[in-house]
Amino acid sequence: MCDEFIHQGLTHDPTVSRRAFMAAAATTVVLSSAAAAEPIKIVEKDVNVPMASGVSDSALFYPEGKGPWPAVLVWTDILGLRPVFREMGRRLAAQGYAVLVPNPFYRNAKAPVVDGSFDFSKPEDRAKVMPMAQALTADANISDAKAYVSFLDAQPQTDKTKKMGVQGYCMGGPLTFRTAATRADRIGAAATFHGGGLVTDKPDSPHLMVAQMKAEVLCCVADNDDKRDPAAKDKLKEAFAAAHLKATVEVFDGCNHGWTVRGSQVYNEAGAERAWAELTELYKRNLG
Repeated sequence: MCDEFIHQGLTHDPTVSRRAFMAAAATTVVLSSAAAAEPIKIVEKDVNVPMASGVSDSALFYPEGKGPWPAVLVWTDILGLRPVFREMGRRLAAQGYAVLVPNPFYRNAKAPVVDGSFDFSKPEDRAKVMPMAQALTADANISDAKAYVSFLDAQPQTDKTKKMGVQGYCMGGPLTFRTAATRADRIGAAATFHGGGLVTDKPDSPHLMVAQMKAEVLCCVADNDDKRDPAAKDKLKEAFAAAHLKATVEVFDGCNHGWTVRGSQVYNEAGAERAWAELTELYKRNLG
């Protein structure tokens, strides 16, 4: 499961544009919804989240109008907060959630940390993000998770009577597990998509924190990740069973690492939409 967080597929993201990313600090975006008679207006804000190690530049999304709404925390992949993850934030908000998408690398750089010329196959480009990803230790992740959950709960748009969701992509998979374990009192649903390093032989392996979780969990596994480490999915299933958690660990045949992120060279629209549909149902069951 991509133990070193190497995003083989995401070698170029044409959606990444610094100009587009910094277009507005607070904007209202209109999204259509098949379930709504009228288009849903989404408020998008750039926010600064106080952290133990500084300030995290992040993006907050929520439906315009009367709330509050259940909250969702989105952990990005190794290329960080950029337009494609803002699109995900808007899409989630249109489904009736208050959504925070943070810059996981705030200690080192403002988002976006890559631009449209980034190519993961080039060593010099990988060198821009790999050290930051490797420096995001389990302890740092846990500290950050606490701060982001507290920030979301402090927002008037968040319905604190409802459980919170958390989801993560690539390196965001371990971050998702640690969030669900660290704030088990708040996290009712957790989802990972081509999560990297969920199962390792290290004492801080994310799968060892499953016993602390109280959430329903969805793990969407890339086909090539499973072929590289076929035992990982079984260890995940064993951990969930031992913790008596409701969980789905599913290998998406023909979908390679990075398939759910638009702009990835291995982006698979049909597979990505199927994964999103499963995410939607997960949140409906647990956050409503």
